[in-house]
Amino acid sequence: MEKKENKDQTSREAIPMTTTVVSAPADSSLMYKSGSEKHSSVTSMVPHLHKKRERSSPIDSPHHHHPHKSSKTSMSLGDQLSGRRMSKRKRVKVEYKEMDDKLANLSEDEYYSEEERNVKKDKKGSDVEEKEESETDEPKGLEGAAFSARLPSDKLTSQEAACFPDVIQSPPQTQKLFLYIRNRLLQLWMESPKVQLTFENSLPEIEAPYNSDVPFIMRVHAYLERHGYINYGVYKRLKPLPAKQDWKVLIIGAGISGLVAARQLQSFGVDVTILEARDRVGGRVATFRKGPYVADLGAMVVTGLGGNPMAIVSKQVNMELAKIKQKCPLYQSAGNTTIQVNKDKDEMVEREFNRLLEATSYMSHQLDFNSINSKPLSLGQSLELVIKLQEKQVKEKKLDFYKNILSIQEQMKVIQAKMLTLQDKIKILHDQHRDAFEVKLPREITAEFLVRSKHRDLVEAWKEYDELKEKQKELDDKVQEMSDNPPSDVYLSSIDRQILDWHFANLEFANATPLSTLSLKHWDQDDDFEFSGNHLTVRNGYSCVPVALAETLDIKLNTVVRQVRYNLTSGVEVVTNTSKGQGTYTYKADAVLCTLPLGVLKQSPPAVQFVPPLPEWKTSAIQRMGYGNLNKVVLCFDKIFWDPSVNLFGHVGSTTASRGELFLFWNLYKAPVLLALVAGEAAQIMENVSDDVIVGRCLAVLRGVFGQTAVPQPKETVVTRWRADPWSRGSYSYVAAGSSGSDYDLMATPVTTAPVAGTASTNLPKLFFAGEHTIRNYPATVHGALLSGLREAGRITDQLLGPSYAPPAAPRPTPK
Repeated sequence: MEKKENKDQTSREAIPMTTTVVSAPADSSLMYKSGSEKHSSVTSMVPHLHKKRERSSPIDSPHHHHPHKSSKTSMSLGDQLSGRRMSKRKRVKVEYKEMDDKLANLSEDEYYSEEERNVKKDKKGSDVEEKEESETDEPKGLEGAAFSARLPSDKLTSQEAACFPDVIQSPPQTQKLFLYIRNRLLQLWMESPKVQLTFENSLPEIEAPYNSDVPFIMRVHAYLERHGYINYGVYKRLKPLPAKQDWKVLIIGAGISGLVAARQLQSFGVDVTILEARDRVGGRVATFRKGPYVADLGAMVVTGLGGNPMAIVSKQVNMELAKIKQKCPLYQSAGNTTIQVNKDKDEMVEREFNRLLEATSYMSHQLDFNSINSKPLSLGQSLELVIKLQEKQVKEKKLDFYKNILSIQEQMKVIQAKMLTLQDKIKILHDQHRDAFEVKLPREITAEFLVRSKHRDLVEAWKEYDELKEKQKELDDKVQEMSDNPPSDVYLSSIDRQILDWHFANLEFANATPLSTLSLKHWDQDDDFEFSGNHLTVRNGYSCVPVALAETLDIKLNTVVRQVRYNLTSGVEVVTNTSKGQGTYTYKADAVLCTLPLGVLKQSPPAVQFVPPLPEWKTSAIQRMGYGNLNKVVLCFDKIFWDPSVNLFGHVGSTTASRGELFLFWNLYKAPVLLALVAGEAAQIMENVSDDVIVGRCLAVLRGVFGQTAVPQPKETVVTRWRADPWSRGSYSYVAAGSSGSDYDLMATPVTTAPVAGTASTNLPKLFFAGEHTIRNYPATVHGALLSGLREAGRITDQLLGPSYAPPAAPRPTPK
């Protein structure tokens, strides 16, 4: 599960497709002149925001929350777009400043392999960039603790307000007391996340006068623990597990969300059993291991530690985190050879890519152009529309250029005719003046007047002639200048379009789907919640996390769920059989948490039958949401033949249709392993191609870059096919055209059934949902799955055991 945004999508009448959509800019073409850049376009209406070249980890990455359309009156286009996000060349915008690198608890040796440490190439520029990023100011102390827990340090959240209504109704001093205690407890937990933070141990650490109300401190501690802000993950318990209550919960799926939820429920005294169809835990967190080789087949990137709960897990589990360096050279076929793309051209096309994205954002959020013929517009459609408008403007500008040339030439013809007429006039005046001047002195008054008048007329005629001659020279120079600098014949050359398609493929990688399926309006709805800090990879394999989380849990592997009955008066029943379709068995419990991937829920006919069927609001959300596909090719060699100091290098495809095929190679591990990515349309197409053919294409690309003799046959290879995997049916969710962030909220909502007449049943939910597809602000990520598991564990326990943080007088339900 790797990656990588909130308003309801509504169909709107199509806006006439005219150039008024992007009418502000004056220029429209990409031009390359003598090595310098002459770049302007329709999308140059947006401000030039500086962005880092971060091609590394769209995998585990989130989305953005666009404001509603703003006034379009007197504001300039630049003003209207200022502050808006530019692109999705991950990651570009962060909500907070970067947290201290100590969060990763890493030494220099752990960050870099011996080969990388021995590399002495000149890399001062990138070093300075990384230093500037890591040295940014970050919150410290209590404020930093709240920041790390994704909470405001100086006010209560809506959830806290709902759980502590007495605090909200109290004077501001009580709210300040709550905030201090909450932030202090968070700080104590983050200082030592390997050991349980008990109430007894934390009480002495609360300074006077904040420690006077002991029951209140106990309530705040219980709230933070119940809702997964403290004491989550893998830590040493100082208190034994509470005795199991009379409550039983079943969890479908041993992915990150299911494992985390199970550990939480277990710590609250709930009896938990996980039902997992695979023969391993982790779900879409899967690591290939053989001999010295390690490679993540699913999730592989930690997208910043500032505010990320994985920062806590990385301290608890032996995660060998290493920074991913953002340098990413591009290689492009040129005839029979492969050459590195010129840096200036690469950066120029990248800027145009960002401008194109910003233009689509402007169309969507400023012009409210989000549908055509009442059908939601996709990001891919919008991008191609802007490109067509660009191409149209290029042609119009070329036509205007020739019109201007002809207009100037017409002016020159008129001037030339005037000059010829003046030449004749000057010759006549010259003869007349000469004849008058030859009259001997002293002349009569009339003769002298004639001489002087002819001289005057002659001077004026020469002056007018000189002015026309100067004007003619100016026009001639202007024609020459225009001829020397004609407008571009095309908006993008074929080479430019190939490089632009590489960036589109990178965006398709980030979202695990072709751009033609992404919602124009909401595709980046979660961007405001991105974490700060460097992106990191797990050098010893991401599967170390689910393996550690699975310890002490009751997990039934090779157990396939076929039916979920959740309308029973006595609880729920889950019918299973083995992964080979044998031996039906029914599990009974009080509640069930479904963490099935969205791809499995979308299957038709359904892989799991719900009795009664899921309500229409739930099934509609499932159908509206998108579930993408991203595949990898693992290549294990006996030696390194690439630059070990580079974590990424790209391969530019020759056609738009194949742009996602093997477009990016990753060098992340200590052993000689390369990971090739297959994204977009190619991800699905290549699932039907044999391993030998795919590996052969990889080697052809690598030999084009590094030379035929430099690239040996790999020792081991693995090709993923996540769409064909029956237990995932894809990689991770995305906001499809017609969907929005609200669908993530619907996916997170538990399902209730109507009370059965004449029984003691209630309409309290018994069917709950978790997973990356259920968390609006952090979808398509490992940390999103983790947070959804914490959320549901708190919700289920509150329902079964009652809120442990409620005022003492609050009634609590008892087991039936």
